[in-house]
Amino acid sequence: MNEQPSSWVRADPGVPTIRNVNWYGLRTLYVKEVRRFFKVQLQTVWAPAITTLLFLIIFTVALGRAGKTVDIGAAHIPFADFIAPGLIVMAMLQNAFANSSFSLLVGKIQGNIVDYLMPPLSTGELIAALVGAAVTRAILVGCAVWLAMLLWPGVHVMPHHLWAIAWFGILGAAMLAFFGLLTSIWAEKFDHAAAVTNFVVAPLSLLSGTFYSIHNLAPAFQAVSHANPFFYIISGFRFGFLGVSDSPIAVGGAALLGIDILLGILCYALLKRGWKLKS
Repeated sequence: MNEQPSSWVRADPGVPTIRNVNWYGLRTLYVKEVRRFFKVQLQTVWAPAITTLLFLIIFTVALGRAGKTVDIGAAHIPFADFIAPGLIVMAMLQNAFANSSFSLLVGKIQGNIVDYLMPPLSTGELIAALVGAAVTRAILVGCAVWLAMLLWPGVHVMPHHLWAIAWFGILGAAMLAFFGLLTSIWAEKFDHAAAVTNFVVAPLSLLSGTFYSIHNLAPAFQAVSHANPFFYIISGFRFGFLGVSDSPIAVGGAALLGIDILLGILCYALLKRGWKLKS
């Protein structure tokens, strides 16, 4: 028998041909996820921008007139300027969660989850593509909201520290993307994901100092706010625009990085195991 391999055999059986990172596959899944939400951009990008702008208008008209300011340390910040950065990053967080919590869940419900599990993508590459697409949507929503607020009279949203905006914006969106991915792994129907949105994500984002400074709260409620990771995201993101914050920037940035690493490890372990994904 001829032991020489045929000319069409590129590798021995069982020997992987992709030995490092499958960049082509990772890019393909990432582009597919971006195109999925971008095909309905009126719903996924522009609608959140309009909704967030309405929040700004309502709170500015109701509370921001008569020269109302918010005191952060020795700084007196106009109310509209204070809530604008928090509204921007809050929209980013909610949309990052919405995007990553949809992909695997819809695959499980429609029965085509195999389209995510069978391609030659490692667990890390799958996570990178899904989280990257969610962060991309969050950035697009943030830019849309920022442009709308930039054109709105009486609101000043010019960046002061771009590094803080990038750090807290991207890591915050990644945190919600990881959390959304965990939700899509756990959930068995859309009601489960909606419950997490309504009873976890929305309360934590609204009670994170977006519309108020925690220095005006009682000590017990200040302690609760400091236990909320959303608080550090919004405080750090606001620092990027105003130059002042309610919390130490270094502590918040390090805590946010640590949370992202822990959530990433948890996502990797569950996807590697195939928990609630493989029979």
